[in-house]
Amino acid sequence: MKATIYHNPMCGTSRKTLEILRDSGCDVWIREYLKQPPTHDELVQLYDKAGIRPRQGLRAKEPIAAELGLTRPDVTDDEIIDAMVKHPILIERPLVETGKGVRLCRPQDKVREIL
Repeated sequence: MKATIYHNPMCGTSRKTLEILRDSGCDVWIREYLKQPPTHDELVQLYDKAGIRPRQGLRAKEPIAAELGLTRPDVTDDEIIDAMVKHPILIERPLVETGKGVRLCRPQDKVREIL
């Protein structure tokens, strides 16, 4: 099985998720999203496949999220995604995509749902 992980090597949950993928025998493509951010359309598709809203994929604990006003209830999905594209640190990680779907793998064991 092929898998793509939107990975941050500095994140423990992301590293553990990558380990699960490798241990499962997946052919893993690692996309370090801080170096190679997804596009607006890619994020829309990932969140749609995961069945979540962009707000659920927002790393709201990052100080820049509040600075940009992204934690306000009236912020649109497009505004959140546009901010994520410009500031990929705002993307909650790790996102994993396989032929069985997409999951935001927090906790890391959620990846097993798509293996």
